[in-house]
Amino acid sequence: MTIQRPASPFWRFIYENSLLLVITAMVVLTLGGQFLTGWHDYNDELQEMGLAQLSAGQYFTSGHFLEATFENWESEFLQMGLYVLLTVWLRQKGSSESKKLYEEEEVDAEPDPTKKDAPWPVKQGGWVLALYKNSLSIAFFLLFFASFWLHAKGGAEVYSIEQVHDGKPPVDTLEYMATSRFWFESLQNWQSEFLSIVSVVGLSIFLRQHGSPQSKPVDAPYSETGD
Repeated sequence: MTIQRPASPFWRFIYENSLLLVITAMVVLTLGGQFLTGWHDYNDELQEMGLAQLSAGQYFTSGHFLEATFENWESEFLQMGLYVLLTVWLRQKGSSESKKLYEEEEVDAEPDPTKKDAPWPVKQGGWVLALYKNSLSIAFFLLFFASFWLHAKGGAEVYSIEQVHDGKPPVDTLEYMATSRFWFESLQNWQSEFLSIVSVVGLSIFLRQHGSPQSKPVDAPYSETGD
């Protein structure tokens, strides 16, 4: 079935970018909800410790908001970075998330600089092309390391406030990264992201979602690999 192209440039933009726009809106809304609930929750904790409560502006730059946000973001970027790399080499028979078992895939072909509308790095070649060929995984891992550090930085601030309240010395970011608390926070998020990969790879062997590019066709056999 062919879908008619919207006549209005505005509605055409909305339609052609609707997936990214809707998910971005969901990120913004849930992040806003996290901010409001986290602000009130942390002020309750500060009140119990006899410390001054934070304004919304102060909370936005606080270690509590920083830690809560980037603790989750780091696991998401780690998940996507590893997933992108692992699917280059590894296979899963019957899964829509895997490349074909023994057939060549279009994504494995060497880039053709003579191809019409090929991106600039492809036409440039050399180290620019080498970087571009791996830019997706590089971006995910850079975002992971940035989030990992910001998680530790925010966590160190919160941990230090608790330490000082208990009459103990504060810690810096590197010292906090050596605590079991930091790694407990990280690993509990990492394992949940790896579980989501296992779920989508495994369930897509047997289950279907009509109309979704993440699913094999409804009438595809279980043994068929790829979408």
